Amino acid sequence: MDVIENIEAAIAAVEEARSVPLSASCVIHRGEMLELLENIKASFPNDLAKAITILRQQSEILENANLQADSIISQARDEVSRLVEQTAIVSAAKKESQRILADATAEGKRDKEEIDAYIDSRLANLEVILNKTLDVISRGREKLAGADPKQALSDLKNR
Repeated sequence: MDVIENIEAAIAAVEEARSVPLSASCVIHRGEMLELLENIKASFPNDLAKAITILRQQSEILENANLQADSIISQARDEVSRLVEQTAIVSAAKKESQRILADATAEGKRDKEEIDAYIDSRLANLEVILNKTLDVISRGREKLAGADPKQALSDLKNR
């Protein structure tokens, strides 16, 4: 038994002891009480030495715990800062990518419209040239066939 348990046993023995009538005294078995007190005396140096060691180590343990707590808090703050920064970077990158995509889509649409207009104008020019060429070919064939040009024009109108 350790010191505390022996002291508690001694207190229990005194509380359970028979009272002496008309006084605050009680009757305790001397042998049992001496044995408890000897046990307390014997275990007290060991328990006291343990308590002193714990008290000496207490400040060191608390200091180490505080250092570890500060380190953990610092790491957590760094991690939070990194995550916040990463979130801000990702958000900015998404906005920038959306802007670039919108610009590219608008530029592609403008380019397509310009290309379509250019092709349409080139085809219109080609159509005019081909019509003139066709007219020249028709007149040349008519001359070869000996047909009257006025007659050929009236035939074209009737068609």
